[in-house]
Amino acid sequence: MTRRTMEKPFGCFLLLFCFTISIFFYSAAALTDEEASFLTRRQLLALSENGDLPDDIEYEVDLDLTFANNRLKRAYIALQAWKKAFYSDPFNTAANWVGPDVCSYKGVFCAPALDDPSVLVVAGIDLNHADIAGYLPPELGLLTDVALFHINSNRFCGVIPKSLSKLTLMYEFDVSNNRFVGPFPTVALSWPSLKFLDIRYNDFEGKLPPEIFDKDLDAIFLNNNRFESTIPETIGKSTASVVTFAHNKFSGCIPKTIGQMKNLNEIVFIGNNLSGCLPNEIGSLNNVTVFDASSNGFVGSLPSTLSGLANVEQMDFSYNKFTGFVTDNICKLPKLSNFTFSYNFFNGEAQSCVPGSSQEKQFDDTSNCLQNRPNQKSAKECLPVVSRPVDCSKDKCAGGGGVFSPPPKPVTPLPPATSPMANAPTPSSSESGEISTPVQAPTPDSEDIEAPSDSNHSPVFKSSPAPSPDSEPEVEAPVPSSEPEVEAPKQSEATPSSSPPSSNPSPDVTAPPSEDNDDGDNFILPPNIGHQYASPPPPMFPGY
Repeated sequence: MTRRTMEKPFGCFLLLFCFTISIFFYSAAALTDEEASFLTRRQLLALSENGDLPDDIEYEVDLDLTFANNRLKRAYIALQAWKKAFYSDPFNTAANWVGPDVCSYKGVFCAPALDDPSVLVVAGIDLNHADIAGYLPPELGLLTDVALFHINSNRFCGVIPKSLSKLTLMYEFDVSNNRFVGPFPTVALSWPSLKFLDIRYNDFEGKLPPEIFDKDLDAIFLNNNRFESTIPETIGKSTASVVTFAHNKFSGCIPKTIGQMKNLNEIVFIGNNLSGCLPNEIGSLNNVTVFDASSNGFVGSLPSTLSGLANVEQMDFSYNKFTGFVTDNICKLPKLSNFTFSYNFFNGEAQSCVPGSSQEKQFDDTSNCLQNRPNQKSAKECLPVVSRPVDCSKDKCAGGGGVFSPPPKPVTPLPPATSPMANAPTPSSSESGEISTPVQAPTPDSEDIEAPSDSNHSPVFKSSPAPSPDSEPEVEAPVPSSEPEVEAPKQSEATPSSSPPSSNPSPDVTAPPSEDNDDGDNFILPPNIGHQYASPPPPMFPGY
Protein backbone atom coordinates (compact mmCIF):
# COMPACT_ATOMS: atom_id res chain seq x y z
CA MET A 1 0.00 0.00 0.00
CA THR A 2 1.46 3.36 -0.99
CA ARG A 3 1.86 6.28 1.36
CA ARG A 4 -0.79 8.25 -0.52
CA THR A 5 -3.44 5.53 -0.05
CA MET A 6 -2.62 5.30 3.64
CA GLU A 7 -3.14 9.04 4.09
CA LYS A 8 -6.66 8.96 2.66
CA PRO A 9 -8.35 6.86 5.38
CA PHE A 10 -6.43 8.73 8.04
CA GLY A 11 -7.57 12.07 6.65
CA CYS A 12 -11.20 10.88 6.56
CA PHE A 13 -10.96 9.67 10.13
CA LEU A 14 -9.52 13.03 11.26
CA LEU A 15 -12.29 14.91 9.47
CA LEU A 16 -14.95 12.70 11.03
CA PHE A 17 -13.39 13.16 14.48
CA CYS A 18 -13.32 16.96 14.15
CA PHE A 19 -16.92 16.99 12.95
CA THR A 20 -18.05 14.89 15.93
CA ILE A 21 -16.23 17.16 18.36
CA SER A 22 -17.75 20.28 16.81
CA ILE A 23 -21.23 18.79 17.07
CA PHE A 24 -20.62 17.99 20.74
CA PHE A 25 -19.51 21.50 21.62
CA TYR A 26 -22.32 23.08 19.66
CA SER A 27 -24.94 20.96 21.42
CA ALA A 28 -23.36 21.78 24.77
CA ALA A 29 -23.48 25.52 24.10
CA ALA A 30 -27.01 25.82 22.73
CA LEU A 31 -30.47 24.97 23.92
CA THR A 32 -33.23 25.14 21.35
CA ASP A 33 -36.65 26.59 22.06
CA GLU A 34 -38.11 23.11 21.75
CA GLU A 35 -35.74 21.76 24.38
CA ALA A 36 -36.48 24.69 26.67
CA SER A 37 -40.21 24.05 26.26
CA PHE A 38 -39.69 20.36 27.00
CA LEU A 39 -37.81 21.14 30.21
CA THR A 40 -40.47 23.59 31.31
CA ARG A 41 -43.18 20.95 30.81
CA ARG A 42 -41.14 18.46 32.83
CA GLN A 43 -40.89 20.97 35.64
CA LEU A 44 -44.61 21.70 35.62
CA LEU A 45 -45.33 18.00 35.91
CA ALA A 46 -43.02 17.79 38.92
CA LEU A 47 -44.61 20.78 40.69
CA SER A 48 -47.60 20.52 42.97
CA GLU A 49 -50.72 22.56 42.32
CA ASN A 50 -49.30 25.75 43.85
CA GLY A 51 -45.66 25.00 43.10
CA ASP A 52 -44.81 24.61 46.78
CA LEU A 53 -43.41 21.67 48.72
CA PRO A 54 -45.97 19.95 51.00
CA ASP A 55 -44.91 19.70 54.64
CA ASP A 56 -46.09 16.11 54.91
CA ILE A 57 -44.36 14.80 51.81
CA GLU A 58 -42.49 11.50 52.18
CA TYR A 59 -39.40 10.38 50.30
CA GLU A 60 -37.87 6.98 49.76
CA VAL A 61 -34.19 6.71 50.68
CA ASP A 62 -32.02 3.60 50.42
CA LEU A 63 -31.90 2.03 53.88
CA ASP A 64 -28.22 1.22 53.38
CA LEU A 65 -27.37 4.92 53.34
CA THR A 66 -26.49 6.59 56.64
CA PHE A 67 -26.30 10.31 57.31
CA ALA A 68 -24.64 12.33 60.06
CA ASN A 69 -27.91 14.18 60.71
CA ASN A 70 -31.38 14.58 59.27
CA ARG A 71 -30.53 17.88 57.55
CA LEU A 72 -27.90 16.19 55.41
CA LYS A 73 -30.44 13.49 54.59
CA ARG A 74 -32.89 16.13 53.40
CA ALA A 75 -30.10 17.75 51.38
CA TYR A 76 -29.37 14.37 49.76
CA ILE A 77 -33.01 14.03 48.72
CA ALA A 78 -33.01 17.56 47.25
CA LEU A 79 -29.77 17.15 45.32
CA GLN A 80 -30.71 13.74 43.92
CA ALA A 81 -34.03 15.17 42.71
CA TRP A 82 -32.14 18.07 41.12
CA LYS A 83 -29.69 15.71 39.41
CA LYS A 84 -32.62 13.87 37.84
CA ALA A 85 -33.86 17.23 36.53
CA PHE A 86 -30.61 17.79 34.59
CA TYR A 87 -31.23 17.40 30.87
CA SER A 88 -27.60 18.03 29.89
CA ASP A 89 -24.43 18.19 31.98
CA PRO A 90 -21.61 18.58 29.42
CA PHE A 91 -18.84 19.04 32.00
CA ASN A 92 -20.07 16.19 34.22
CA THR A 93 -20.42 18.56 37.12
CA ALA A 94 -22.78 16.20 38.96
CA ALA A 95 -20.79 13.05 38.16
CA ASN A 96 -19.81 12.60 41.83
CA TRP A 97 -23.29 13.36 43.17
CA VAL A 98 -23.49 9.79 44.43
CA GLY A 99 -23.84 8.48 47.95
CA PRO A 100 -24.67 10.05 51.31
CA ASP A 101 -21.58 12.33 51.57
CA VAL A 102 -23.28 15.38 50.06
CA CYS A 103 -20.55 17.68 51.39
CA SER A 104 -18.17 16.10 48.84
CA TYR A 105 -20.47 16.81 45.89
CA LYS A 106 -18.96 19.20 43.36
CA GLY A 107 -20.46 22.67 43.75
CA VAL A 108 -21.93 21.88 47.18
CA PHE A 109 -20.49 23.52 50.29
CA CYS A 110 -21.11 22.59 53.91
CA ALA A 111 -20.65 24.57 57.10
CA PRO A 112 -21.74 24.41 60.77
CA ALA A 113 -25.41 25.27 61.19
CA LEU A 114 -26.09 28.80 62.42
CA ASP A 115 -28.49 27.55 65.10
CA ASP A 116 -26.28 24.63 66.17
CA PRO A 117 -22.54 24.76 65.32
CA SER A 118 -22.18 21.08 66.18
CA VAL A 119 -24.34 20.13 63.19
CA LEU A 120 -22.90 20.16 59.66
CA VAL A 121 -25.30 21.37 56.96
CA VAL A 122 -25.31 22.30 53.27
CA ALA A 123 -24.84 26.07 53.35
CA GLY A 124 -24.05 26.95 49.74
CA ILE A 125 -24.52 25.93 46.11
CA ASP A 126 -22.17 27.12 43.36
CA LEU A 127 -22.81 25.75 39.87
CA ASN A 128 -21.73 28.91 38.04
CA HIS A 129 -20.72 28.39 34.40
CA ALA A 130 -21.44 24.65 34.46
CA ASP A 131 -23.55 24.92 31.26
CA ILE A 132 -26.15 22.58 32.77
CA ALA A 133 -29.54 22.36 31.08
CA GLY A 134 -32.46 21.48 33.31
CA TYR A 135 -34.95 22.95 35.75
CA LEU A 136 -35.32 23.56 39.48
CA PRO A 137 -37.41 20.85 41.19
CA PRO A 138 -39.58 21.68 44.23
CA GLU A 139 -37.38 19.41 46.40
CA LEU A 140 -34.82 22.23 46.52
CA GLY A 141 -37.04 23.63 49.25
CA LEU A 142 -35.48 21.00 51.54
CA LEU A 143 -32.16 22.91 51.49
CA THR A 144 -33.29 25.10 54.35
CA ASP A 145 -29.75 25.95 55.50
CA VAL A 146 -28.57 27.33 52.15
CA ALA A 147 -27.46 30.97 52.27
CA LEU A 148 -25.65 31.16 48.92
CA PHE A 149 -27.35 29.97 45.73
CA HIS A 150 -25.28 30.66 42.62
CA ILE A 151 -26.20 29.06 39.31
CA ASN A 152 -25.37 31.80 36.81
CA SER A 153 -24.38 31.08 33.21
CA ASN A 154 -26.20 27.78 32.76
CA ARG A 155 -29.22 26.72 30.69
CA PHE A 156 -31.83 26.27 33.41
CA CYS A 157 -35.40 26.80 32.23
CA GLY A 158 -38.88 27.09 33.67
CA VAL A 159 -39.90 29.08 36.74
CA ILE A 160 -38.41 29.66 40.17
CA PRO A 161 -40.45 27.24 42.36
CA LYS A 162 -42.34 28.64 45.33
CA SER A 163 -40.79 25.97 47.53
CA LEU A 164 -37.60 28.07 47.61
CA SER A 165 -39.42 30.38 50.03
CA LYS A 166 -38.43 27.84 52.70
CA LEU A 167 -34.78 28.86 52.24
CA THR A 168 -35.12 31.58 54.85
CA LEU A 169 -31.37 32.04 55.34
CA MET A 170 -30.83 33.10 51.72
CA TYR A 171 -28.21 35.84 51.51
CA GLU A 172 -27.06 35.79 47.88
CA PHE A 173 -29.31 34.61 45.05
CA ASP A 174 -27.81 34.58 41.57
CA VAL A 175 -29.72 32.87 38.74
CA SER A 176 -28.52 35.22 36.01
CA ASN A 177 -27.78 34.25 32.44
CA ASN A 178 -30.22 31.35 32.20
CA ARG A 179 -33.60 30.91 30.53
CA PHE A 180 -36.01 31.35 33.42
CA VAL A 181 -39.48 32.65 32.60
CA GLY A 182 -42.57 33.91 34.37
CA PRO A 183 -43.20 36.93 36.57
CA PHE A 184 -40.69 38.41 38.99
CA PRO A 185 -39.69 35.58 41.39
CA THR A 186 -41.65 36.69 44.43
CA VAL A 187 -39.93 34.09 46.61
CA ALA A 188 -37.13 36.66 46.84
CA LEU A 189 -39.48 38.93 48.80
CA SER A 190 -39.85 36.27 51.51
CA TRP A 191 -36.14 35.98 52.36
CA PRO A 192 -35.43 38.23 55.36
CA SER A 193 -31.63 38.14 55.05
CA LEU A 194 -31.28 38.63 51.29
CA LYS A 195 -28.59 41.15 50.32
CA PHE A 196 -27.66 40.30 46.74
CA LEU A 197 -30.25 39.65 44.00
CA ASP A 198 -29.16 38.93 40.44
CA ILE A 199 -31.79 37.77 37.94
CA ARG A 200 -30.47 39.50 34.81
CA TYR A 201 -30.24 37.88 31.38
CA ASN A 202 -33.40 35.78 31.67
CA ASP A 203 -36.96 36.10 30.36
CA PHE A 204 -38.80 37.31 33.45
CA GLU A 205 -41.70 39.57 32.54
CA GLY A 206 -44.58 41.62 33.86
CA LYS A 207 -44.56 44.19 36.62
CA LEU A 208 -41.84 44.85 39.14
CA PRO A 209 -43.27 44.44 42.67
CA PRO A 210 -42.89 47.65 44.73
CA GLU A 211 -41.90 45.55 47.76
CA ILE A 212 -38.51 44.76 46.22
CA PHE A 213 -37.27 48.22 47.22
CA ASP A 214 -38.50 47.80 50.79
CA LYS A 215 -35.92 45.07 51.36
CA ASP A 216 -32.48 45.72 52.81
CA LEU A 217 -30.64 44.83 49.60
CA ASP A 218 -27.20 46.00 48.55
CA ALA A 219 -27.32 44.99 44.87
CA ILE A 220 -30.31 44.57 42.53
CA PHE A 221 -29.66 43.37 38.98
CA LEU A 222 -32.79 43.30 36.82
CA ASN A 223 -31.38 44.08 33.39
CA ASN A 224 -31.96 42.18 30.16
CA ASN A 225 -35.37 40.71 30.96
CA ARG A 226 -38.87 41.55 29.74
CA PHE A 227 -40.24 43.66 32.58
CA GLU A 228 -42.78 46.20 31.35
CA SER A 229 -44.10 48.46 34.08
CA THR A 230 -43.36 51.82 35.56
CA ILE A 231 -40.56 52.01 38.11
CA PRO A 232 -42.22 51.87 41.55
CA GLU A 233 -42.20 55.00 43.71
CA THR A 234 -40.82 52.83 46.52
CA ILE A 235 -37.40 53.02 44.88
CA GLY A 236 -36.64 55.87 47.27
CA LYS A 237 -36.71 53.41 50.18
CA SER A 238 -34.03 51.18 48.67
CA THR A 239 -30.74 50.75 50.51
CA ALA A 240 -29.03 49.36 47.40
CA SER A 241 -25.74 50.74 46.16
CA VAL A 242 -26.15 49.25 42.67
CA VAL A 243 -29.41 48.99 40.69
CA THR A 244 -29.72 48.10 37.00
CA PHE A 245 -32.94 48.43 35.00
CA ALA A 246 -31.21 48.24 31.60
CA HIS A 247 -32.75 46.64 28.52
CA ASN A 248 -36.27 45.96 29.69
CA LYS A 249 -39.52 47.71 28.76
CA PHE A 250 -39.90 50.04 31.73
CA SER A 251 -41.93 53.13 30.87
CA GLY A 252 -43.07 56.38 32.43
CA CYS A 253 -41.02 58.67 34.63
CA ILE A 254 -38.01 58.18 36.83
CA PRO A 255 -39.68 58.55 40.25
CA LYS A 256 -38.86 61.74 42.14
CA THR A 257 -38.22 59.60 45.20
CA ILE A 258 -34.93 58.54 43.62
CA GLY A 259 -33.33 61.45 45.44
CA GLN A 260 -33.81 59.59 48.74
CA MET A 261 -31.45 56.73 47.77
CA LYS A 262 -28.56 57.82 49.97
CA ASN A 263 -26.53 54.62 49.47
CA LEU A 264 -26.77 54.64 45.69
CA ASN A 265 -23.46 54.32 43.89
CA GLU A 266 -24.41 53.19 40.37
CA ILE A 267 -27.73 53.19 38.55
CA VAL A 268 -28.41 52.24 34.93
CA PHE A 269 -31.62 52.89 32.95
CA ILE A 270 -30.23 52.29 29.44
CA GLY A 271 -32.48 50.83 26.75
CA ASN A 272 -36.01 51.23 28.15
CA ASN A 273 -39.07 53.30 27.22
CA LEU A 274 -38.74 55.89 29.97
CA SER A 275 -39.87 59.40 29.09
CA GLY A 276 -40.54 62.91 30.35
CA CYS A 277 -38.06 65.25 31.99
CA LEU A 278 -35.45 64.12 34.48
CA PRO A 279 -36.53 64.91 38.05
CA ASN A 280 -34.59 67.62 39.86
CA GLU A 281 -34.19 65.22 42.79
CA ILE A 282 -31.42 63.41 40.90
CA GLY A 283 -29.14 66.17 42.13
CA SER A 284 -29.45 64.80 45.68
CA LEU A 285 -27.60 61.59 44.77
CA ASN A 286 -24.28 62.84 46.09
CA ASN A 287 -22.78 59.33 46.36
CA VAL A 288 -23.48 58.34 42.75
CA THR A 289 -20.46 57.57 40.58
CA VAL A 290 -22.31 56.16 37.53
CA PHE A 291 -25.59 57.49 36.11
CA ASP A 292 -26.76 56.15 32.74
CA ALA A 293 -30.10 57.23 31.27
CA SER A 294 -29.19 56.63 27.63
CA SER A 295 -31.40 55.13 24.91
CA ASN A 296 -34.78 56.19 26.27
CA GLY A 297 -37.29 58.91 25.38
CA PHE A 298 -36.34 61.66 27.83
CA VAL A 299 -37.06 65.25 26.81
CA GLY A 300 -36.44 68.79 28.00
CA SER A 301 -33.24 70.28 29.31
CA LEU A 302 -30.84 68.68 31.77
CA PRO A 303 -31.78 69.76 35.32
CA SER A 304 -29.45 72.33 36.84
CA THR A 305 -29.39 70.22 40.01
CA LEU A 306 -27.00 67.80 38.29
CA SER A 307 -24.32 70.15 39.55
CA GLY A 308 -24.90 68.53 42.96
CA LEU A 309 -23.47 65.16 41.81
CA ALA A 310 -20.13 65.80 43.49
CA ASN A 311 -18.87 62.20 43.11
CA VAL A 312 -20.16 61.30 39.66
CA GLU A 313 -17.53 59.89 37.31
CA GLN A 314 -19.60 58.57 34.40
CA MET A 315 -22.75 60.14 32.96
CA ASP A 316 -24.53 59.10 29.78
CA PHE A 317 -27.64 60.84 28.41
CA SER A 318 -27.17 59.86 24.77
CA TYR A 319 -29.92 58.67 22.41
CA ASN A 320 -32.76 60.70 23.89
CA LYS A 321 -34.58 63.90 22.89
CA PHE A 322 -32.92 66.37 25.23
CA THR A 323 -32.76 70.00 24.14
CA GLY A 324 -31.29 73.26 25.39
CA PHE A 325 -27.84 74.00 26.72
CA VAL A 326 -25.24 71.73 28.32
CA THR A 327 -23.94 73.95 31.05
CA ASP A 328 -20.55 74.64 32.51
CA ASN A 329 -21.48 73.61 36.06
CA ILE A 330 -22.18 70.05 34.84
CA CYS A 331 -19.08 69.63 32.69
CA LYS A 332 -16.83 70.95 35.47
CA LEU A 333 -18.02 68.51 38.13
CA PRO A 334 -14.88 67.64 40.14
CA LYS A 335 -14.77 63.86 39.59
CA LEU A 336 -16.40 63.65 36.18
CA SER A 337 -14.26 61.68 33.71
CA ASN A 338 -16.69 60.62 30.98
CA PHE A 339 -19.78 62.56 29.90
CA THR A 340 -21.74 61.43 26.83
CA PHE A 341 -24.64 63.57 25.59
CA SER A 342 -24.57 62.59 21.91
CA TYR A 343 -27.60 61.84 19.71
CA ASN A 344 -29.91 64.43 21.23
CA PHE A 345 -31.04 67.89 20.17
CA PHE A 346 -28.84 70.14 22.29
CA ASN A 347 -28.24 73.46 20.52
CA GLY A 348 -25.57 74.86 22.83
CA GLU A 349 -22.77 73.73 25.07
CA ALA A 350 -20.33 75.41 27.41
CA GLN A 351 -16.74 75.69 26.22
CA SER A 352 -15.75 73.26 29.01
CA CYS A 353 -18.07 70.63 27.46
CA VAL A 354 -16.44 70.65 24.03
CA PRO A 355 -14.64 67.36 23.28
CA GLY A 356 -10.90 67.88 23.48
CA SER A 357 -11.17 70.85 25.82
CA SER A 358 -9.85 68.76 28.74
CA GLN A 359 -7.19 66.07 28.91
CA GLU A 360 -8.72 64.55 32.05
CA LYS A 361 -12.31 64.39 30.84
CA GLN A 362 -13.92 62.70 27.85
CA PHE A 363 -16.94 64.36 26.24
CA ASP A 364 -19.09 63.25 23.31
CA ASP A 365 -21.43 65.76 21.66
CA THR A 366 -21.94 63.90 18.37
CA SER A 367 -25.22 64.24 16.46
CA ASN A 368 -26.82 67.21 18.21
CA CYS A 369 -27.77 70.61 16.83
CA LEU A 370 -24.56 72.44 17.72
CA GLN A 371 -23.28 75.11 15.36
CA ASN A 372 -19.60 74.93 14.36
CA ARG A 373 -19.26 71.37 15.66
CA PRO A 374 -18.60 68.37 13.39
CA ASN A 375 -20.95 65.43 12.89
CA GLN A 376 -24.16 67.18 13.90
CA LYS A 377 -27.77 66.66 12.82
CA SER A 378 -29.06 68.51 9.79
CA ALA A 379 -31.18 71.62 10.11
CA LYS A 380 -34.09 69.59 8.78
CA GLU A 381 -33.85 67.23 11.76
CA CYS A 382 -33.18 69.92 14.36
CA LEU A 383 -35.77 72.58 13.61
CA PRO A 384 -38.97 70.72 14.60
CA VAL A 385 -37.51 69.79 17.99
CA VAL A 386 -35.36 72.82 18.85
CA SER A 387 -38.12 75.27 17.90
CA ARG A 388 -40.55 73.64 20.34
CA PRO A 389 -38.55 72.78 23.50
CA VAL A 390 -40.30 71.09 26.43
CA ASP A 391 -40.72 73.28 29.51
CA CYS A 392 -39.70 70.94 32.33
CA SER A 393 -41.15 73.28 34.95
CA LYS A 394 -44.56 72.10 33.73
CA ASP A 395 -43.67 68.45 33.15
CA LYS A 396 -45.23 65.86 35.46
CA CYS A 397 -42.04 63.81 35.64
CA ALA A 398 -40.07 66.79 36.91
CA GLY A 399 -42.74 67.56 39.49
CA GLY A 400 -44.25 70.54 37.73
CA GLY A 401 -42.35 72.90 40.01
CA GLY A 402 -38.86 72.85 38.56
CA VAL A 403 -36.99 76.01 37.76
CA PHE A 404 -36.86 76.50 34.00
CA SER A 405 -33.78 78.45 33.01
CA PRO A 406 -33.64 79.40 29.33
CA PRO A 407 -30.27 79.04 27.67
CA PRO A 408 -27.99 82.08 27.73
CA LYS A 409 -27.63 84.63 24.98
CA PRO A 410 -25.30 83.50 22.20
CA VAL A 411 -21.86 84.95 21.81
CA THR A 412 -20.49 85.63 18.32
CA PRO A 413 -17.80 83.07 17.49
CA LEU A 414 -14.35 83.90 16.23
CA PRO A 415 -13.50 83.41 12.53
CA PRO A 416 -12.45 79.86 11.55
CA ALA A 417 -8.86 78.89 12.19
CA THR A 418 -6.70 75.91 11.40
CA SER A 419 -6.24 74.51 14.89
CA PRO A 420 -8.26 71.50 16.16
CA MET A 421 -10.33 73.83 18.32
CA ALA A 422 -10.89 76.29 15.48
CA ASN A 423 -14.60 75.64 15.32
CA ALA A 424 -15.07 75.98 19.06
CA PRO A 425 -16.14 79.50 20.15
CA THR A 426 -13.83 81.42 22.41
CA PRO A 427 -15.09 81.61 25.99
CA SER A 428 -16.21 85.00 27.07
CA SER A 429 -15.43 84.49 30.73
CA SER A 430 -14.02 81.14 31.75
CA GLU A 431 -13.60 82.22 35.33
CA SER A 432 -17.25 82.97 35.80
CA GLY A 433 -18.37 79.84 34.00
CA GLU A 434 -20.45 81.69 31.38
CA ILE A 435 -21.52 79.80 28.32
CA SER A 436 -19.68 80.59 25.15
CA THR A 437 -21.09 78.38 22.41
CA PRO A 438 -23.56 80.27 20.20
CA VAL A 439 -27.10 79.02 20.21
CA GLN A 440 -28.64 79.07 16.78
CA ALA A 441 -31.91 77.54 15.75
CA PRO A 442 -31.79 76.06 12.24
CA THR A 443 -34.56 77.31 10.03
CA PRO A 444 -35.53 75.10 7.07
CA ASP A 445 -39.02 73.74 7.38
CA SER A 446 -39.45 70.04 7.93
CA GLU A 447 -41.74 67.47 9.45
CA ASP A 448 -41.10 66.30 12.97
CA ILE A 449 -38.21 63.87 13.25
CA GLU A 450 -37.98 61.30 16.00
CA ALA A 451 -34.78 60.99 17.95
CA PRO A 452 -32.61 58.11 16.74
CA SER A 453 -32.36 54.98 18.78
CA ASP A 454 -29.65 52.38 18.87
CA SER A 455 -30.32 49.22 20.79
CA ASN A 456 -26.70 48.20 20.45
CA HIS A 457 -25.33 51.30 22.08
CA SER A 458 -23.27 50.47 25.12
CA PRO A 459 -21.75 52.84 27.66
CA VAL A 460 -18.13 52.63 28.67
CA PHE A 461 -18.04 52.62 32.42
CA LYS A 462 -15.42 52.04 35.01
CA SER A 463 -16.36 50.82 38.42
CA SER A 464 -15.77 52.09 41.90
CA PRO A 465 -16.20 50.39 45.28
CA ALA A 466 -19.55 51.04 46.84
CA PRO A 467 -19.29 53.89 49.37
CA SER A 468 -20.36 53.73 52.95
CA PRO A 469 -23.94 54.86 53.42
CA ASP A 470 -22.89 57.69 55.74
CA SER A 471 -19.69 58.64 53.98
CA GLU A 472 -20.92 62.13 53.07
CA PRO A 473 -23.68 64.46 54.25
CA GLU A 474 -26.44 65.37 51.90
CA VAL A 475 -25.42 68.07 49.47
CA GLU A 476 -27.90 70.79 48.66
CA ALA A 477 -27.69 71.33 44.94
CA PRO A 478 -26.87 74.93 44.00
CA VAL A 479 -29.20 76.75 41.62
CA PRO A 480 -27.45 78.93 39.05
CA SER A 481 -28.59 82.45 38.46
CA SER A 482 -31.06 82.99 35.69
CA GLU A 483 -29.71 83.79 32.25
CA PRO A 484 -31.15 86.07 29.56
CA GLU A 485 -33.32 84.48 26.94
CA VAL A 486 -31.87 83.35 23.63
CA GLU A 487 -32.25 85.58 20.65
CA ALA A 488 -32.64 83.35 17.64
CA PRO A 489 -30.31 84.60 14.89
CA LYS A 490 -31.38 85.06 11.34
CA GLN A 491 -31.92 82.08 9.16
CA SER A 492 -28.88 80.13 8.14
CA GLU A 493 -28.53 76.81 6.44
CA ALA A 494 -26.82 74.17 8.56
CA THR A 495 -24.74 71.67 6.65
CA PRO A 496 -26.17 68.16 6.93
CA SER A 497 -23.76 65.69 8.37
CA SER A 498 -22.95 62.65 6.28
CA SER A 499 -20.59 61.04 8.74
CA PRO A 500 -21.73 57.86 10.50
CA PRO A 501 -22.59 57.78 14.21
CA SER A 502 -19.63 57.68 16.52
CA SER A 503 -18.90 54.25 17.92
CA ASN A 504 -17.57 53.94 21.39
CA PRO A 505 -15.27 50.95 21.83
CA SER A 506 -17.15 47.95 23.14
CA PRO A 507 -16.05 47.28 26.72
CA ASP A 508 -15.33 43.99 28.35
CA VAL A 509 -18.76 43.23 29.67
CA THR A 510 -19.39 42.40 33.29
CA ALA A 511 -21.63 39.37 33.34
CA PRO A 512 -23.47 37.81 36.24
CA PRO A 513 -20.99 38.13 39.09
CA SER A 514 -19.31 35.00 40.33
CA GLU A 515 -16.74 36.24 42.80
CA ASP A 516 -18.74 34.61 45.52
CA ASN A 517 -18.02 33.57 49.07
CA ASP A 518 -17.75 29.95 49.99
CA ASP A 519 -18.77 30.24 53.58
CA GLY A 520 -21.48 32.86 53.21
CA ASP A 521 -20.38 34.70 56.34
CA ASN A 522 -19.09 37.83 54.66
CA PHE A 523 -20.76 39.41 51.66
CA ILE A 524 -18.29 41.39 49.58
CA LEU A 525 -19.55 43.26 46.54
CA PRO A 526 -17.16 42.38 43.71
CA PRO A 527 -15.09 45.38 42.59
CA ASN A 528 -16.37 45.15 39.03
CA ILE A 529 -20.01 44.97 39.93
CA GLY A 530 -22.59 47.36 38.59
CA HIS A 531 -21.09 48.57 35.30
CA GLN A 532 -21.31 47.70 31.62
CA TYR A 533 -24.65 45.95 31.77
CA ALA A 534 -25.66 46.41 28.19
CA SER A 535 -24.19 43.34 26.52
CA PRO A 536 -24.33 39.59 27.08
CA PRO A 537 -21.76 38.11 29.43
CA PRO A 538 -18.55 36.52 28.19
CA PRO A 539 -18.51 32.71 28.15
CA MET A 540 -16.50 32.00 31.29
CA PHE A 541 -15.68 33.79 34.51
CA PRO A 542 -13.69 33.02 37.65
CA GLY A 543 -15.68 31.14 40.26
CA TYR A 544 -15.40 31.26 44.01
